[in-house]
Amino acid sequence: MPPAAESLPPWRPLLRGALERQGRSPQARWLQLASLARDGTPRVRTLVFRCWVGAAALDLLTDSRSAKSGEMKGGAPLELCWVLPKARSQFRLRGHRLQLAGDEGLQALDRHWQALTPRGRALWGWPAPGEPLQPEGPFPKELEDGVPRPEHFELLRVQLQRVELLELLGHPHHRRCWRADTGWQEEWLNP
Repeated sequence: MPPAAESLPPWRPLLRGALERQGRSPQARWLQLASLARDGTPRVRTLVFRCWVGAAALDLLTDSRSAKSGEMKGGAPLELCWVLPKARSQFRLRGHRLQLAGDEGLQALDRHWQALTPRGRALWGWPAPGEPLQPEGPFPKELEDGVPRPEHFELLRVQLQRVELLELLGHPHHRRCWRADTGWQEEWLNP
């Protein structure tokens, strides 16, 4: 159930408005995830926004066999960049991974698995990401309803601690940020 509008941080309605201006494009749900690999080198990947959890956490899905899964263990800091070109907006979302355990974690995983289309589920029927190509596959195009959730289907829940918005409108551009530790008070920044 979505939180009441009055309990939302002030950046959430701005993000919703930018998404509305972006339109129904599938790319409007794509976020870039920046993290550090175990060797300290940077990594950037594109993930799909799935839903909000409460006022300042969001869900993404990944494959636990991928390198990013290991990089996200232990609450490592991460940043998401959500670029909405039609809205001329860029949101930078900084936070950490929330570890879900027990029934809460299993229920969330099952809910996300069941919400995927058969075509969306197919990715988790493919061989391990980043491994040498196995041309013979399997690379199913669909996994039908009723197929059990694979063990490597993983939820990446991100608890946000800082949000920045860069609006590429006017001269100069507008930039502001909000931090959880200040109760999401707005602070204007130089662009």
